[in-house]
Amino acid sequence: MLTRQHFPRRLASIVVMTFTLVLASAPFASAQDEKRSSAVADIVKGVVFDPTTYAPALISYDATMRDWNTSQPFFRNGFVEHNERFTVTGHPDDTALNYTVGRNQIFKDAMSAFAVTAAQNATSRIVERALLQRYPTHRKVVKTIGWIQRISVASLMSYHLSAPHYRQAQINAERAAELGLR
Repeated sequence: MLTRQHFPRRLASIVVMTFTLVLASAPFASAQDEKRSSAVADIVKGVVFDPTTYAPALISYDATMRDWNTSQPFFRNGFVEHNERFTVTGHPDDTALNYTVGRNQIFKDAMSAFAVTAAQNATSRIVERALLQRYPTHRKVVKTIGWIQRISVASLMSYHLSAPHYRQAQINAERAAELGLR
């Protein structure tokens, strides 16, 4: 089972390779094969301008930064970090990383999520293009299914990556207020 910690890491290399293959195929399209060049350009343009490419990474970044920011008063007052990815030793319930190192870790996680969604969207658009060629009379249905698929994946990924952090940020804020931490 992929956990929040392993989800971006395990898929990142596959995603980066897929996205690179899609982008790398563009220079090989010759002037005689204008259709192929147009297909690659359309796929890249579709991925770049699709908000579902960016949304999971941005939402995940915001949620994790809120969690990280609301944890800082605890760290300043001697509390430890439970998430081993944000501790100095890599073990749970230990000294937290400094703020900047933690923020950089969060940014890396967001970039991993972006790589996953970019590759997923590229793959979705490749499949969509193939279906449009096979079923040209069903253009609207194929396009609609493509949008539903991309929105669903982006929504599920956004929720999976951000919900625990938004909950923890709320808990942190309430506990800090109760304890009078600043």
